[in-house]
Amino acid sequence: MKVSVEITFAPLEKEYKNKIKNLIISIRKSGFKYSENPLSTHIYGEYTSLMYFLTKSIQESFEEIDAGIISLKIFKSDRSKYIPFN
Repeated sequence: MKVSVEITFAPLEKEYKNKIKNLIISIRKSGFKYSENPLSTHIYGEYTSLMYFLTKSIQESFEEIDAGIISLKIFKSDRSKYIPFN
């Protein structure tokens, strides 16, 4: 089953930029198709393998911070080719 996931990471601490960069770099190296924008990152793939990757990546991100929020939206379809209409 194909899914699309929107992920937003918000460490609640002063030194947050490198923590966000580490998660984005992990996504870039994952082999999954992804797209980035200023507010979130979208990642696309097979449900089981993508959720396994995200579970591991989220745990690693949480281990780097004292407090923070990760927000996920999971769509049951591959939205990687979505083009907004005018």
